[in-house]
Amino acid sequence: MSSLMTTNHYAEIIWLGRVGTPGVLNSQPEPMLDARLDGVAGEVHGGLTRPSCSRVLALYPRNTPIRNTRQFSILSDEELAMIAADMGLPALSPHLLGASMVLRGIPDFSHIPPGSRLQATSGATLVVDTENQPCVLPGKGIEAEHPGYGSSFKSAAKGRRGIVAWVEREGTLTLGDKVRLHIPAQPVWAHLSEARKG
Repeated sequence: MSSLMTTNHYAEIIWLGRVGTPGVLNSQPEPMLDARLDGVAGEVHGGLTRPSCSRVLALYPRNTPIRNTRQFSILSDEELAMIAADMGLPALSPHLLGASMVLRGIPDFSHIPPGSRLQATSGATLVVDTENQPCVLPGKGIEAEHPGYGSSFKSAAKGRRGIVAWVEREGTLTLGDKVRLHIPAQPVWAHLSEARKG
């Protein structure tokens, strides 16, 4: 029996981007990305490993080399529109958030299960690591383009910041491609609520 369930949830790739400058969050739009096992060529967030950061301090000292499960930052077009609306903006460009990809069509996208696969037409397959928790870093770029709005991003993006993922199978990702969602077959852990209290 397969450990993954194929769903009838499809999404369209409507935006692709690459962060090419260290220390700069903004991503530049691209018509296609070549997804390799070490991420996207020339991408700041690429690599098979990365230095650990504040997200995993409970596990490792900062800058410990760990597996890079954050090669891609993927947003939902629908959730991006909700973030913008809650901020009081007509729209919010994904390049300001350092996005690698924006998908349209999967509901409650930021909460798809960890371990899910997003498989593109080419066969390129991304493994969902976790929900991408919102932080204050995008606020600077947002403030530069939308004065007075940067500080409202973090609260507006809660539960809508998308997911981070890594490449399991190589292939190309192209604007207009369809991506299919495959989810883990296992049930939700019975002790999840108890563990979260702890």
